[in-house]
Amino acid sequence: MPNPTAAMLVIGDEILSGRTKDANMHHLAGALTEIGIDLKEVRVVSDDAPAIVGAVKALSAGFDHVFTSGGIGPTHDDITADCIAEAFGTSIDVRDDARALLRAHYDRNGMELNSARLRMARIPDGASLIDNPVSIAPGFKLENVHVMAGVPSVFQAMVATVLPTLVGGAPLISRSLRVTRGEGDIAGPLGVFAQNHSDLSVGSYPFQKDGVYGANIVVRGTDADRLDRAMETLSEIFAT
Repeated sequence: MPNPTAAMLVIGDEILSGRTKDANMHHLAGALTEIGIDLKEVRVVSDDAPAIVGAVKALSAGFDHVFTSGGIGPTHDDITADCIAEAFGTSIDVRDDARALLRAHYDRNGMELNSARLRMARIPDGASLIDNPVSIAPGFKLENVHVMAGVPSVFQAMVATVLPTLVGGAPLISRSLRVTRGEGDIAGPLGVFAQNHSDLSVGSYPFQKDGVYGANIVVRGTDADRLDRAMETLSEIFAT
């Protein structure tokens, strides 16, 4: 059986403007790879409701799992929760269990649970909460969409909460071979190798450092023995 598939939706003007560098995609890709869920697509959209709603609908229909990051904080531009509710045609309001989490947190810290902070307790009907051990304000899951914060430390904590609840497949394994030849020289034999190993993913990634140039050939698959045999063949092809 093929591995389950996933997509990620990164939400925020600050990402598209270049002001903030997204680290969450890298973390999620690695975490999903380890449990055998294939991340197939990543989209980045602005803080624009129609764009978010459209992307959520498309990705939810196209993949087994969708993970969003960003836009669930206390400010006016945090509109992700409302957009998720709209995408699935459900209502949204402050929920008692989410409110209780926030109240306990802010009481412990001597802070007021004001109207802005209470926005983080607004959860679409039918959603289940995602635990946030870092800053308490929960994410949530609605159907196959996991909605999480954009702050990397919080996102990573939420991912750690979600992953044990998912059924994965065969973890993806990779092997690499460093070749000190230009891609123009290796393209022909590498193409033949890829055709003969169509069950594996074969990629070439050029490098140039200290006057030395070449390519790192990376082969990925789920069967370690198959990968080892393929790498033996590849090493023979590019033996110096």
